[in-house]
Amino acid sequence: MSQRDTAPRRISGQKQNTFFGGAAILAVGILVVKLIGMFYKIPLVNIIGEQGNTDFTNAYNIYAVLLTISTAGLPVAVSKLVSEASALGRHNQMRKTFRVSMLLFLSLGLVSFLVMYFKADTLAAMMNDTKAAAGIKALAPAVVCVGCLAAFRGYSQGHSDMAPTSISQIIEALCKLVIGLSLAYWLIQAGQPAHVAAAGAITGVTVGTVVALAYMLLSYGFGRAREPRLSRDVPDGAGSILKDILRIAIPITLSSSMVGIVTVIDSSLVQGQLQRALVEDPASWALYADFVDFGALENALDTWKETLAAGAAANMASLTQQMALEAPPAAAQALSDAVQDVSRTLYGNYGGALNIYNLPTSLMAAITASVIPAVSGALARRDRRGSAKITGSALRITALLAFPMGVGLFVMGQPIMRLLFTKLNPDLAGPLLSTLGLATVFVCMMLVCNSILQAHGFVNLPVLVMVLGGVLKIVTNYNLVVRPEVGIFGAPAGNILCFGLCLALDLLIISRVIPKRPRYLPIFVKPLAASALMGGAAWVVYRVLARLLSAVPEGGTEAVLSRMGNAVATLAAIGVAMVVYLVLVVALRAISREDLSLMPKGDKLARLLRL
Repeated sequence: MSQRDTAPRRISGQKQNTFFGGAAILAVGILVVKLIGMFYKIPLVNIIGEQGNTDFTNAYNIYAVLLTISTAGLPVAVSKLVSEASALGRHNQMRKTFRVSMLLFLSLGLVSFLVMYFKADTLAAMMNDTKAAAGIKALAPAVVCVGCLAAFRGYSQGHSDMAPTSISQIIEALCKLVIGLSLAYWLIQAGQPAHVAAAGAITGVTVGTVVALAYMLLSYGFGRAREPRLSRDVPDGAGSILKDILRIAIPITLSSSMVGIVTVIDSSLVQGQLQRALVEDPASWALYADFVDFGALENALDTWKETLAAGAAANMASLTQQMALEAPPAAAQALSDAVQDVSRTLYGNYGGALNIYNLPTSLMAAITASVIPAVSGALARRDRRGSAKITGSALRITALLAFPMGVGLFVMGQPIMRLLFTKLNPDLAGPLLSTLGLATVFVCMMLVCNSILQAHGFVNLPVLVMVLGGVLKIVTNYNLVVRPEVGIFGAPAGNILCFGLCLALDLLIISRVIPKRPRYLPIFVKPLAASALMGGAAWVVYRVLARLLSAVPEGGTEAVLSRMGNAVATLAAIGVAMVVYLVLVVALRAISREDLSLMPKGDKLARLLRL
């Protein structure tokens, strides 16, 4: 019998308490990081504007794919292997696992750095935004640090110590907030263009990873000092350890990366289709007449058409061919710049809406981080009843969070965008956020369903489902965005169809492959009913207050709601909505005592609510 086979069959009460305490620490850390992220992104958009936000978003989307690879499956694999070695007292094995993982992560980081730095122009062109190149270069060093951070975080999590991971994430977010915003503001005040300010903001991300890495290095040093210095176990070969890491990491990484990969493809596609419509069909301009000044684009397009040979097609393909020349004609360059400026303005508003849309989905990380180990632990103990309880509670709690957030964004999309972003057009960004609000429900539920399937050993099915959803999203946006009557408003429709399909397939798979499958009707009906009534209350409160707080300008007949009036009406509507929803959740008994028992102080809360 090998040393691996001597692992304890049961987890002691002390070990369970340690695990759940660590999960709580990690969840709190995630929530703090997302809160800091909100205070970063909202003023950032107001500093760099619509076009700068597009450049920032395009650069960050490239980085996000590599970030997901570094922070998804690989740390999980390292933590699992380190935990196994620690439980068996194999300290040499544990240390060698860390060294192999560090070498792997560092290699991946260096390759990613070289690609991002030296191919920044190519990557920016791929995103149909050449001015994003500066931001991509500024982010390149971060991928090296992120790889090393992943190794340190996996090592500490393997010791059931979640505090270093949470603290390093908070340090990283704070540096991004302070340094990134300061650089962006200074560059704008110095008269630099928006894409340069966006690169300055992104530099804060890079500095944050460096400081976080320094902290993790210190934490690792203190941790090593407390470990036994002598150990007689013979570690496995480096090749064997590397194989184990990749075997665990690849399926999880593929599943987690698919969302980022689809986002990158979709971002490039949407901007490309916007530019195609602007060049080939000036009738599409009418859709944005209230949001964009088309004077520069109209002049550039007319000048470019005059340079074309008689009978030559005036389309995006012709412009692309001319821009591919070593020295593009001046008329083609002017048109390309004008088209990119308009598409950056439009997509900048969509990107602002995406910033708010991503907040609820980010909060699901706290639930998904707890689902996999909790369900896996129950299954390891052959406790099917316990795993079913956790699965049902995870779906129910997610529904209780996702439905009100999605309905709230749908009802209050325009007021929220007017409240948060001074540099965006709420009449454009607001409807985009409202549509994305519907997708919020689907993507939040899908993420938790993926975790449930992975915990039950079905690691490849979420990848396949996401591929199908991604294909549907790409096809939808390819056909809708280019239509003159739809345009940029078709972009969020792809999100709805993509994640709606993914959720439907995930729920179907769960019902077929998981023992003691959850009952979907009780899980979804009560949160949906409470959210619908909450949304109605929010809408009524906002409309009434907006009417009361609006003013008629001198000599005018149309009432105007000031920014302060909108802020009062929006915050009041959100406050009333939260109270209404909480009352309805309790009244409808949408949450059970079993659900609350899985939370810290849940039993006391259950008694307080008389559940």
